[in-house]
Amino acid sequence: MKMKMKNLLVLGSISFLFLSGCTNVEERVYDKYATDAFYATPEGADVALAGVYAQVAGNWDGVGYAGADKGWYDLNCMSADEQVIPHRTSGDWQLDFARIYQHDWLPTDLILNNTWNWLYKSVFSANLAVEQLTLANADPSKIAEAKVLRAFFYYLLIDDYGSVPFYTANNITVDQIPQASRTEVFNFIIQELTDNVESLSATKGGNYYGRFNKYAGYALLAKVYLNAEVYTGTPKWAECLAACDKVSEGGFSLHPSGADISAPMGNKYFELFGDVLPDDETILAIYVTENIVSRNVYAVRSLYGPHAEKLWTYQGWNGTFVPKDFFQKYANADIRKKQFLYGPQEGGFNYTIDVASLDNPGAPPQAGVRNTKFFPVGQQDGGGASNDFPIYRYADILLMKAECNVRLGNAAAAKPYIDMVRQRAGLSALAANPTLDNIYDERGFELNWEGHRRQDMIRFDKFLLPNLFRGASPEYRKLFPIPTSALDANHGLKQNTGY
Repeated sequence: MKMKMKNLLVLGSISFLFLSGCTNVEERVYDKYATDAFYATPEGADVALAGVYAQVAGNWDGVGYAGADKGWYDLNCMSADEQVIPHRTSGDWQLDFARIYQHDWLPTDLILNNTWNWLYKSVFSANLAVEQLTLANADPSKIAEAKVLRAFFYYLLIDDYGSVPFYTANNITVDQIPQASRTEVFNFIIQELTDNVESLSATKGGNYYGRFNKYAGYALLAKVYLNAEVYTGTPKWAECLAACDKVSEGGFSLHPSGADISAPMGNKYFELFGDVLPDDETILAIYVTENIVSRNVYAVRSLYGPHAEKLWTYQGWNGTFVPKDFFQKYANADIRKKQFLYGPQEGGFNYTIDVASLDNPGAPPQAGVRNTKFFPVGQQDGGGASNDFPIYRYADILLMKAECNVRLGNAAAAKPYIDMVRQRAGLSALAANPTLDNIYDERGFELNWEGHRRQDMIRFDKFLLPNLFRGASPEYRKLFPIPTSALDANHGLKQNTGY
């Protein structure tokens, strides 16, 4: 299963060679017909798509959805309440991450720029794939897949930046790309998804492990509808619920939990974050294999160096910790609490729950609760692990169904969905129908460190609240600023209010 996805990503590297290797005047020149004929074949269509999927997987600094440092994942996770990398009193770690957690980012910041540049490189790649496949009259499902991928990148752009430069063909220079409103791009995304999702393959797993099939497409559509009120001022709860129901038609279920000494952290639940993600719950994943395709740094980046070496035979990076006010909301009976390391550890190490400072003077080397949710597998050198990364999984869909039902005034219908997630975690069912606060908390417990928290905090009006390391944030911080470099390149862009 993973080998097939690896082959697709290798094709992505080859496709970039096709694009960049045409400088030798002695090379044979292929006519348009031959090019179109190539992309019309199943193999050629996969080459076109692989160039786009290579952007999702990413590589190292700032490139990719998850697995790299200083990019989309860090910007969206560390501006929320679930994790942060402090400056360490040992001299380790720059202040970039702490400043994001403190909502003190600037339009010139590296992580913010990396995110913008990655997303627009991805849009360019998706535009190219749409053009290649359309001109070749390729299989309609492959054209639909390229368009859904493009919609995915534009969704991430409006979620972070609001009104953004918008283009669907690459025959335009950067300085001429017009800025479209958040609502306009939202409407485009919805139209692209509703026009194309049904054309996607219904195949699960195999060659579609890590690719947008029909169910992953509906999961994306549900996410866009879930946040419609944030993006446009008009809620779309019923539409979100309908899209979630379409995902459910794929026959997904919650992966079972239960004690298992062969599973990470001794429980089958954590197989959801291992080397190959179980297909009963996983809807869309990023394929990872260390030092070849992307990487998964999250547990490696969290643990104190000598302690990681004691556990895994290689040094950790001693970076990320889980803030005390987030960690302490977990019940002791919750099996998901097993992911956190705190207090005395084997080997004489001790992770203190309290952290007094993020920046000046910073946190001592063993300060802060650590997270091993992505308990490393297949790891050889401390540069990252082979754990695949879940973009969408069925627990998220169930909690979305619960939220939509509560917001539509039907809390009784929401209760079975949230109870399923809670009971899988070893907790009892709720004593009464769920409130929005119940659902917000459960989303945090279940989906922490998976890239959803900032979005959830904004939707539930929690994002601007003060925490242990900063006061309340102003309203404009719900959006990131357009990078200064982008404004310099395109003078027609308007900066977001407040920056």
